[in-house]
Amino acid sequence: MYAPPAWPATLGSGGYEAGWTVRRHYGDYAGWLAGQSDELMRARRDEAELNFRRVGITFAVYGDQDAGAADTERLIPFDLIPRIIPADEWERLERGLVQRVTALNRFIHDVYHAQEILRAGVVPAGQVLNNSQYRPIMQGLAVPNQIYAHIAGIDLVRAGNAQGAGEYHVLEDNLRVPSGVSYMLENRKMMMRLFPDLFSRYPVAPVAHYPDLLLETLRDASPGKSAHPTVVVLTPGMYNSAYFEHAFLAQQMGVELVEGQDLFVQNGFVHMRTTRGPQRVDVIYRRVDDDFLDPEVFRPDSTLGCAGLMAAQRAGHVAICNGVGTGVADDKSIYPYVPKMIEFYLGEQPILNNVPTWLCRDADDLKYVLAHLEELVVKEVHGAGGYGMLIGPAASADEIGRFRQAVLADPGNYIAQPTLSLSTCPTYVESGIAPRHIDLRPFVLSGQQVRMVPGGLTRVALQEGSLVVNSSQGGGTKDTWVLEA
Repeated sequence: MYAPPAWPATLGSGGYEAGWTVRRHYGDYAGWLAGQSDELMRARRDEAELNFRRVGITFAVYGDQDAGAADTERLIPFDLIPRIIPADEWERLERGLVQRVTALNRFIHDVYHAQEILRAGVVPAGQVLNNSQYRPIMQGLAVPNQIYAHIAGIDLVRAGNAQGAGEYHVLEDNLRVPSGVSYMLENRKMMMRLFPDLFSRYPVAPVAHYPDLLLETLRDASPGKSAHPTVVVLTPGMYNSAYFEHAFLAQQMGVELVEGQDLFVQNGFVHMRTTRGPQRVDVIYRRVDDDFLDPEVFRPDSTLGCAGLMAAQRAGHVAICNGVGTGVADDKSIYPYVPKMIEFYLGEQPILNNVPTWLCRDADDLKYVLAHLEELVVKEVHGAGGYGMLIGPAASADEIGRFRQAVLADPGNYIAQPTLSLSTCPTYVESGIAPRHIDLRPFVLSGQQVRMVPGGLTRVALQEGSLVVNSSQGGGTKDTWVLEA
């Protein structure tokens, strides 16, 4: 068994095989880490924090009762120890992600057109047509390439032996406005700055070309025939929690970052105001939720979008990415049916499995969930950011009691899943190097073809024993290294 002093033998499956030996693809890194002093690592951590703060890589915290106004902008903690994925492992993940996102796009197109999967009874029609994320205005509307989720963030977890001997499972599909890719890119830049020698030891696959792939994907969605379609990033503004990412991606792609007031619709076409006069817009990469996009169709009081956007799209004069109504496919009550979607549309068995899920809208599932609340993770179907969730084993009796009443009051608003024995990865914390639970969010781009950069955003639960990796709940991030074959 090999466990260098700087890398304790008590760490989890992220870096170790059963029996606490270092996994093969971590071997060189473990040897390198053993030679680094604690003083050097602390200095590098301080340097990373200083640079992230200078660049302005922050996120907003909403509704934090303990934070003053000055504390609502926070850095996402960055961990110095990378998560390493060998080439063969990534190859399977990539095939599974391409398969899944292809099926999800087929599903969204189907429910807004022929609805074959509903008529076949594979997915209950009521769960789709009565879903709060279903947008009737999209019914029958043709979109370029029949793609709705141009950018998908698929959350993966690696379960312990009880749930599949180290197999990756899909925990959640994010298809509306998935965020976090800017942290993936900045984490890599920071690691290359702090530890350049490591990248000569390891054949780490690059991720820096993501903005180029994203721009190409967005241009593929253009409904016009222009060889150089105009793409913009639509942001709710600087007070949005992901504003740094909006500005970062616009800058990296070399396109304009706009707010709703910068756009107007005239004669069925969308234009942006510029110092040289109006300029037609072909593709809008929107980071604004459906309800705020067009006050003529959705919320009339919204100032975040632009009146007439949906009419311009229906006329075939602009593309909105991700498409309006994609949320019907990433609802947590639809998630259990994705494996059936893969079989229905592609005629294939899923490469990546779901986490077992109970739908509280089902009477038998509800009975089981209520009898086992202290063992399960219970989530709101539209919840995000780690909010609206009960982790039974870590909850008090009072918390379980309150959640029981909430589930009974509105069963259709909740799902439940087993408390997974998530894998851990060595993480640099105040006490030194210790295991912390992690997940992985690869970003899948769908244009003329489905593709992605190798890796994704690894999120880490920095609190000891915690299973919640969300930044809003105190989580951090790591660089993700996919090794080239």
